[in-house]
Amino acid sequence: MKKIINDPKDVVGESVDGFGRAHADLVRVETDPLYVVRADAPIAGKVGLVSGGGSGHEPLHAGYVGFGMLDAAVPGAVFTSPTPDPILAATKAVDGGAGVLHIVKNYTGDVLNFETAAELAAADGIEVKAVVTNDDVAVKDSLYTAGRRGVGGTVIVEKIAGAAAERGDSLDEVAAIAERVNANARSMGLALTPCTVPHAGEPSFELADDEVEIGIGIHGEPGRERIKLEPADALVERLLDPILEDLPYASGDRVLLFVNGMGGTPLMELYIAYRHAAAVLDGRGIAVERDLVGNYITSLEMQGMSITLVKLDDEMIELWDAPVQTPSLRWGR
Repeated sequence: MKKIINDPKDVVGESVDGFGRAHADLVRVETDPLYVVRADAPIAGKVGLVSGGGSGHEPLHAGYVGFGMLDAAVPGAVFTSPTPDPILAATKAVDGGAGVLHIVKNYTGDVLNFETAAELAAADGIEVKAVVTNDDVAVKDSLYTAGRRGVGGTVIVEKIAGAAAERGDSLDEVAAIAERVNANARSMGLALTPCTVPHAGEPSFELADDEVEIGIGIHGEPGRERIKLEPADALVERLLDPILEDLPYASGDRVLLFVNGMGGTPLMELYIAYRHAAAVLDGRGIAVERDLVGNYITSLEMQGMSITLVKLDDEMIELWDAPVQTPSLRWGR
């Protein structure tokens, strides 16, 4: 294992400390318990947005804390849900009197721990609602979930719901738009290589040099099938076809196309994938109105990619375009 780390048990704490120092104009880091919060939180009268989950998916979630997106993020150990205590502390830290929305990826530990934190917050008089993202079409159940996993669509939910909260929507309204985005999002990913969790010291699964895992999870969970390596266009179609069939998407739809790297994939390769995905959609009469390309929800150093489609309406486009200023996503300010 070659990694730029000190002691494996200190990876998350040291990483979050460095993140906070690098972005002190936007966020502050609380260490006991550990969470990241907007520098100007809490904001009176504004719905607070809290997300989180296991570390190793950077920039998700802490990278999206700031104006127009999340108010706080709670990092757990690598690929491990945070416990209820830091989730509760983050919830209290962003409560401006209008309630708090939890955005939770559909992994069993995340769901249970956020539910517990919400119950504790309610006992303290804070109204909390939760939206669980479950956009992965690859499998119904996995080692970590009951139902579909929450993956790339989570980024889009956080951006659009964050914009709704920033414009002054109520808790019910922010939750409703988050649910609408999730309901119209579908994702699927693949891996060219495994990743190595620091404290494990060895790859999380085995994959031969000429093999690709189709439908991989962001923690290295097995997917639909293992195949021999194919050209980029063929791999794109293996991800895009199940996505298009699932909602389904149809001619005349307007979509956001999100091509995401898993941490170790060069942008050059992601743009090759985007090129063909956009061409396939164009051939089906589906208009790519907005897009995002890059490493936004990763799996440590895994080489691979995921594709997310979100069917858009006018309000979702307006909220996507709204200003955002976070360490990892910013425009319009």
